[in-house]
Amino acid sequence: MKASTIALGFALLAGMARPSAALQLNLATLSCAGYHQAILNSRAPVPHPDSINMVMWLLGYSVARAGAHVLYSDALASFGFALDAQCLDNPQSSLLDAIMRVRPRNNLPLELDTLNCREFQARHAELEKSDRESADTIMNWLQGFATAKAGSTVLDTATLGAFEDALRRTCDGNWHQSLYESLKAVSAAR
Repeated sequence: MKASTIALGFALLAGMARPSAALQLNLATLSCAGYHQAILNSRAPVPHPDSINMVMWLLGYSVARAGAHVLYSDALASFGFALDAQCLDNPQSSLLDAIMRVRPRNNLPLELDTLNCREFQARHAELEKSDRESADTIMNWLQGFATAKAGSTVLDTATLGAFEDALRRTCDGNWHQSLYESLKAVSAAR
């Protein structure tokens, strides 16, 4: 196993967080080698975002690009390892191309079109109280999903708060609406 695969595995399995930093990446122009340098290299001289949240964002993006409306709660580690393997095998490939070649494990699905805003917001509020890091990780997945639905290829970590506020406002006015419909509405507004 290569060192970066092992590093990603430890980060995903042990929940290691890195210092948060604002980062903007274009998935279509960023090479896999650049992804490894920007996200997975713990020895990089500049602070970079939490690798778990970044991979979770990429997983949400991947699911939306594949046309699915499902959050697979057991797919993060396998997706992260598969993406890392794709990038190690094709370092000059764009990160977007690598993401499109990886298929998430579809265990334990949560259908976004059957979860309404009222239920989502109640669950999310409880999670924020008990485990803020996990709540942020879920919000990263949702933002990645919404970004793909909006047709963008830009991952911008500085916009997570604005995205969360927009989703909350959309849900506040539409309690009965599915989370999927709310995400589409937030995406369309971007």
